[in-house]
Amino acid sequence: MMNSIFKLLLQRLALGLLSLFAVSVIIFLAVGMLPGDIAQAMLGQSATPETVAAFRTQLGLDLPPLTRFGHWIAHLLQGDLGVSLANQRPIAELVASRLGNTFSLAALAALVSVPLALLLGMLSALYRNSWFDRLLNTTALSAVSFPEFFVAYLLILVFAVKLDWFPSISNLAPDASFGTVLERSVLPVATLSLVVIAQMMRMTRASLINLLASPYIEMARLKGISQSRIIFHHALPNALAPIVNVVALNLAYLVVGVVVVEVVFVYPGLGQLLVDSVAKRDIPVVQACSLIFAATYILLNTTADVLSIASNPRLMHPKG
Repeated sequence: MMNSIFKLLLQRLALGLLSLFAVSVIIFLAVGMLPGDIAQAMLGQSATPETVAAFRTQLGLDLPPLTRFGHWIAHLLQGDLGVSLANQRPIAELVASRLGNTFSLAALAALVSVPLALLLGMLSALYRNSWFDRLLNTTALSAVSFPEFFVAYLLILVFAVKLDWFPSISNLAPDASFGTVLERSVLPVATLSLVVIAQMMRMTRASLINLLASPYIEMARLKGISQSRIIFHHALPNALAPIVNVVALNLAYLVVGVVVVEVVFVYPGLGQLLVDSVAKRDIPVVQACSLIFAATYILLNTTADVLSIASNPRLMHPKG
């Protein structure tokens, strides 16, 4: 059993590394296709052609794309993310100060959304086709239909402008207290959680309802076991594989989906740094942030894949 899991883990890690390499190629090509000349944009319109040419040589932009990509990958493998063009600071320092904020925001949203989504999904399956079930499904569909920025501005209008309960801007000082961090994270966390809760709740409900039609569940009903015990003690353990997969995928969305939320609330995270760097044409920072988001997403997807297979004996030991 352990050998099978270890082999599966190695296979998925190899596939994840291959995917990350493919994504790095896409990131490099996409950044290179941005309109305009990077050197001209950084120096301004008043720069002479000689100055622009010298700056292009300093940035290595006069080298062939394949050579530049090879240099970038070689530095990444050594743990060197490069230097920011905007302020000449090491990118690792810029990222380190923002990455913790992004992961903290995603972790708070996960702590709120995952238990609530699983509970609502189980209750929805328990009271299937009731008014409670229909209300939850209608609310979930509405939450999924709205884009994050619309939900964010709606929450700002209601809770920051009208009720004045929470601040509309979530800028945080480096020495902010834990209470301040929580207060200024309420609206961003609520925005992220609404969509995630809706998706996980619907998938949990669908998985449980599918299992409730199984023969062993029918036998449990014939024995007079209560509906709640059937769901919590018989159906839920067998629905863990798809539920774990959905939870891990939504955690990946939480980390990657913070970009829009951070921009709306001016939250000092990696997403805000990415957008600011695009505006400044700070290409090395854009590449580093994009690669970090991609690596996080691939890692969580790989984890979801491994957990989903490891928790399902039929997938762990497929018949030939």
